Amino acid sequence: MNETPSVRDVKSVRRMFQLVETLIERDGAQVVELAEELDLAKSTVHQHLSTLRKDGYLVKEDGEYQVGLRFLSIGEYAQKRQEEYHLAKPMVEKITEKTDERAQFFVEEHGRAIYLYTQSGEQGVKADRQIGERRYLHSSAGGKAILAHMDRDRIETVLDRWGLPAETEHTITSRDRLFEEVAAVRERGFSINKEESIPGLWAIGVPVVANGDVVGAFSVSGPRHRMENDWFHQELPDLLLGTANELQIKIEYS
Repeated sequence: MNETPSVRDVKSVRRMFQLVETLIERDGAQVVELAEELDLAKSTVHQHLSTLRKDGYLVKEDGEYQVGLRFLSIGEYAQKRQEEYHLAKPMVEKITEKTDERAQFFVEEHGRAIYLYTQSGEQGVKADRQIGERRYLHSSAGGKAILAHMDRDRIETVLDRWGLPAETEHTITSRDRLFEEVAAVRERGFSINKEESIPGLWAIGVPVVANGDVVGAFSVSGPRHRMENDWFHQELPDLLLGTANELQIKIEYS
C-alpha cells in the first residue's frame, strides 16, 4: 500500500530528528556511518543532512556533519521560557556554594527527567551531564523524587513507554522494587541514588511540589567516598528540603 503524503512527511520529520540526535550522541558523523546506524539509504541521509546544513542547523567539519549553533537559540528559548528556570537557577548556585559539589534542578517532560540547570563546585564531579540532557526517572535521584509525587497509573504509563533499563549493576530494574523505592521516598521526603546511574556516584534528590503538582526536583551528587557519611544522610537532605520549600513558596505566591 502506498503511503499518503502526510504519512511520508511525518516519517521524514522523524528521520531528520533521528539524524540530529545521532549526530549529538556520536559527536559528529559521516553520511555512511549515519546510514548504517539508522538503516537508511545513503541518498536519503545525504538529502536530509544537506537540507539541515543549508538551513543553518548543521555544519560540516573535516568531512563530518556536526550540530550547528542555530540549535543554541532554540535550546535557550526552551530553557528560559520555563518560569522554574529563573527561580531555581540562583538556588542551584547557592546549593553549589554551600556544598562545593554538583547541584542540579530537574523537570519532567514526556516521562523523562530533563536537566533544566546544573552547576558544579570546585570539587564537584565533572560527570558527562549537561543542561537539556534527558535522563530516566527510575535511575536518578531527581527522577525518583519526581516519580514519588506521581500516582501509580502515571508511573505505569512512564514505565510502559521507557521501561527500566539498567545503567549500572545497581539500577532498579524491577517494577515491584521501584514501587517500594517510591513509597520509601514519599515517607522520608527525599530520594537516594547510590551508583544507580554512574558507578561510584551517590546523590540525594528532593521534589518541589507547588499548587498540588510536582514541578521539578533538586539534587546534589558526588563521589561515594565523600557522601558515605552523616552529612549525606542528614544535613544535605535538610538543605535541599529547605531549598525546595523556598521554591514552592515563590512559585505559589509569585
